[in-house]
Amino acid sequence: MTLTSLPLLPFLMVFTALFAGVVLPAVWSRKAVRREAALRVLSRLLGAVRPGGRGR
Repeated sequence: MTLTSLPLLPFLMVFTALFAGVVLPAVWSRKAVRREAALRVLSRLLGAVRPGGRGR
């Protein structure tokens, strides 16, 4: 591991946690309630990172 790859590690950890905790349940859950909740969280996260987004 080099010094230039150190800032990438936290980003990859956060991305992996979000992907496993939000995106996968939104796509593959058999329970409609769980899918809907995951999609709401995902839309809020995407709204927060969009320019001018408010996360709503």
